[in-house]
Amino acid sequence: MSALTWTGLLAIRLRTVRGAALALGTLVLVTAFLAAAFPRGVDAYETRGVRHALGAAPPEQRTVEISVARGDVTAADPAAAYRAAELGRQDRAIRRQFEEPLRVSGDQSLYGVRTTKALNARDSWLPRPEGPDPAMSLYAVADLARHAILTRGRLPRGAASGAGTVEAVVTVSTARTLGLRVGSQLHLPGLTVRICGLLTPHDPDGPYWAVDPLMAAARQDVSAGTPPQKYWRAGLLLSPQDGPALTATEGEPEKFWRYPVDASALTAQEAPRLRDRLVSLEHGAALAKVRGVAGGGALADSAVDGLLDGFARMRAAVAPVIAVAAFGIGTVAGIVLLMTGALAAARRGPELALLRARGASLAGLTGQLAAEAGAVALPAAAAGGGLALLVVPGERVLPSLLAAAGTGLLGTLALPLRAAAAHRRPRTAARADLATARPSRRRTVAELTVLVLAAGAVVALRRRSTAAGGGVDALVSAAPVLIGVIAALVLLRLYPLPLRLASRPAARTSGLTGFLALARAGRAPATAGLPLLALLVALTTASFGGSVLAGIATARDRAALTAVGAEARVFADEPLPAALQRAVAAVPGVDDAVPVRLSVQAADDGGPPLYLVIADPPAYSRLARATGLGAFSAAQLADPGGDRPLPAIVSPRVLARFGRAPMALQPEFGQLVIRPTAVRTDTPAQPGGDFVLLNARSVARLHPDTYADPANGPTLLLLSGHSLDAGALRAAVRAHTPAAGPPLRLALRSAERAALADSPLQQGAERLYTAAVVAGAGFALLALLLSLLQAAPQRTQLLARLRTMGLPPAQGRRLMVLEALPQALLAAAGGALVGAAAIRLLSAGMDLAPLALPGASGGGALGAVRLRTDAASLLLPSAGVVVLALVVALTQAWLSERRRESAELRMGERP
Repeated sequence: MSALTWTGLLAIRLRTVRGAALALGTLVLVTAFLAAAFPRGVDAYETRGVRHALGAAPPEQRTVEISVARGDVTAADPAAAYRAAELGRQDRAIRRQFEEPLRVSGDQSLYGVRTTKALNARDSWLPRPEGPDPAMSLYAVADLARHAILTRGRLPRGAASGAGTVEAVVTVSTARTLGLRVGSQLHLPGLTVRICGLLTPHDPDGPYWAVDPLMAAARQDVSAGTPPQKYWRAGLLLSPQDGPALTATEGEPEKFWRYPVDASALTAQEAPRLRDRLVSLEHGAALAKVRGVAGGGALADSAVDGLLDGFARMRAAVAPVIAVAAFGIGTVAGIVLLMTGALAAARRGPELALLRARGASLAGLTGQLAAEAGAVALPAAAAGGGLALLVVPGERVLPSLLAAAGTGLLGTLALPLRAAAAHRRPRTAARADLATARPSRRRTVAELTVLVLAAGAVVALRRRSTAAGGGVDALVSAAPVLIGVIAALVLLRLYPLPLRLASRPAARTSGLTGFLALARAGRAPATAGLPLLALLVALTTASFGGSVLAGIATARDRAALTAVGAEARVFADEPLPAALQRAVAAVPGVDDAVPVRLSVQAADDGGPPLYLVIADPPAYSRLARATGLGAFSAAQLADPGGDRPLPAIVSPRVLARFGRAPMALQPEFGQLVIRPTAVRTDTPAQPGGDFVLLNARSVARLHPDTYADPANGPTLLLLSGHSLDAGALRAAVRAHTPAAGPPLRLALRSAERAALADSPLQQGAERLYTAAVVAGAGFALLALLLSLLQAAPQRTQLLARLRTMGLPPAQGRRLMVLEALPQALLAAAGGALVGAAAIRLLSAGMDLAPLALPGASGGGALGAVRLRTDAASLLLPSAGVVVLALVVALTQAWLSERRRESAELRMGERP
């Protein structure tokens, strides 16, 4: 057969089955797009995560600093080593030592000479809070003019060699604090500094100024002596030409070069190499090269490698959880592609059997089918992979190309391999009914193998946990999928039994619909089990993924509630204004505004302090019930009257430390004798702390004067409600903040929860997991739809024949529904039960803390975060399967009713 003839036959074949070819191409394109997009999606959120890890760190933690102490300068002329020209030459040489991916921000770099020991200013007119002289640090740094605005005076000029007086500028903030002005002179040991100008930093929070805050503003320190005394520290900014002058002081000057790391172009794949570069710069070969430029005693220091280590730990903790989603959606997609090939092979079974009977070789038949499928699947896979590369941002291309190529190869080979297995040798036509088919020995061995693998995966996951580190274990990550496969195989073996049992009584009834529906369900081909396999695996994956997302949401809600104690928390270091409670109670969404007196008491046993919580029992008990933090009955704190000890609700640690005997406390109101009567783990005012909860009315009865004193008023206001108006609440707090005194602070549970999901690494992983769950549910519905459409022509012909015999339309619709329901109900019920079982089995080994809580690599203050059974993710996909089956059956019956029986029967006679 010539190549032209072969190509022509292939084109003719594809034109005759345009619908099937279009469906296969669409399926392969979507699957290839998802497969290629997944690794790029992982790269994208990991890259955002590493950039956020470095970008959100304080400036001092994302810089590389190189310094040379005075004692390590070995030049013949030590003063020459501190000149500006020499420092600039060394700066350029050091920059050339930095290799990719170590990139530095040139416009924020800084070099010069600084004193490491503060010099005391003896001038009497300088402020001295508690006696000690102000301490000055001197900086002879480059590029002051580029990073500040001169507001008064001029920039310093270099002094002559050996001069005892140098010029300096200070920031406006420093001048205001110390009372400096242009012309002021500061007399330091060995040097006099004259202020020649005042300036304002362009970017006070940028690395140039923020790494060493003394350059930008004076601060108050406490001396190390006894008793400790407060004093001022400040920085004086000299000309870069005055570096040699610092060697004549007692300030122990050192040369330094500071380079902020530029993470704007850093990728997650480059992060390990960047860490290696930094480690080498601090302790390895790169440090030796730097010492060849800056001097033999040069030291390099950076906290960036620690930030990268934290990111690597978080990345390693998140990866196993994401791998579970990847294995789940990958397996479901693969099963649907294989099922598509199997259904196509079953549909073309008579044609292929005829070709084999007429002498077609198995290799030739397989090649022809592979060419037909490949002509559709390979271009579709290429288009899907290319679309993913264009649409989804990412760095790596090869993993996406391999994923798309694998999808195209699977779409190409599914049909020919299934056909080759079914038509290895010519055989007489025989009906392989699902209800009577007996599994072969090979299938039994394969199922037992999968069972052993599934059991091993479950045991390994429960023992190791996903938070144990060590990378992704394929067997452990495939545990939910293997459980779904095992359940599907078990159900496939059990499925014929209820059909046989139900068909016997149905055969004895006078009605036609039930018996015919069960008979047709039992006579479905053995390949009808493939949709059930795909459905169960997809539903298990969707249920498991939904429980992951529910566990994350629950953990974040709990963490936010523990941090705030209520929906909102208003607090201050001094008593709150009396009108504040009325103002916040009027805010939309606020149900209760509970004032609380919170007092910290030193414990007699020398342990942690006790938090004394004094509140009105009815209002506070409503708050505790609303938040779920230590709910109690107001009667438990009822005032006993007289001099009897006050009933108290305490935390378990307080009870363990002091027992149930009466104990005396000495708050600002006066002495209180209390007796623990109930124990609660948490309370809204102090979740998880060592607290003692008392009745405010009892305290007021015992100490009416001191309790009523405004100086002893509530310092805490806890708000409960739903959908609080955060803007109005902030406005009310601002309106009642006193002009003088400590500010009022507001903490919102919603803001705390949003902060817990602020990490791009966590956000990206959560979104990717959500997409995997949605895709898994979509593939499940697609598997059911394909199986129903496969048998649609036969059902349509059956309805046409039955209508010619007088079957009413209502019974025809009932027949379609009853025929479609057994498999749909089995898949729906099995998917929900298997999903719940998988959650129970695997919950002990799944720690979701790295995904749920920032900075948690395996638990945290709230402990491990486990899976949480989510009714919606268990039931909605299963219900969707049943609804789709009913919709398809009813739609087919409706379409069949609109056609004439003769047309349907003639359609069935076409080859």
